Amino acid sequence: MKLYIYEHCPFCTRARLALGLKNVSYETVVVMEGDAETPTRLIGKKAVPILERPDGSHMGESLDIVRFIDQLETPIFDGPANDALDAWGTDAWRLGLKLFIPRFTRAQFAELATPQAREAFRLREAKAFGDLDALLASSPAYVTEMNVKLKVLAGLIDGHVFGGISDIKLWPILRSLSIVNGLEFPPVVLRYMEAIERNGGVNLLFDQAM
Repeated sequence: MKLYIYEHCPFCTRARLALGLKNVSYETVVVMEGDAETPTRLIGKKAVPILERPDGSHMGESLDIVRFIDQLETPIFDGPANDALDAWGTDAWRLGLKLFIPRFTRAQFAELATPQAREAFRLREAKAFGDLDALLASSPAYVTEMNVKLKVLAGLIDGHVFGGISDIKLWPILRSLSIVNGLEFPPVVLRYMEAIERNGGVNLLFDQAM
């Protein structure tokens, strides 16, 4: 199988994580930012992730891909959702975007390997989120607010047993946040992040924190 991704993309991370945790062999294909032709040819629109299945067909939508992968062998993500984790992720997502999106445009990802691709990404995100430099300038206030939320998450994670679809949705948010300097991940949250990094084979972004 092939998985078409952006390395920075939290939704692509869901699919990558599921494949890694299920120990499924696959080839990664990075779609360059600004390349609309490839995804449109495969699924009719510019969106990733895209999974090329063993029969040569293609599917999009991250959670649909996760569910497909999970059914290849004994399912491990089919248990009940953790409503508290899902609610935390929904709440943290809106604030998180203000922190990690401007940093993504400056970070090192394969899909941004050319000046043209990086500029296409910057323009796309500026259209969606406004002045990216202003967002970066506002980071201290956003970091303070997110640190409060991370303390709340610590209480939800403590004693939590990994294994459901809620983890597949939560971990990519935390991975995205790991690129933000100044965030204080409580020890129980950091252990959760690092354990899934090891088992899922998808890297956290602490080495690019800014």
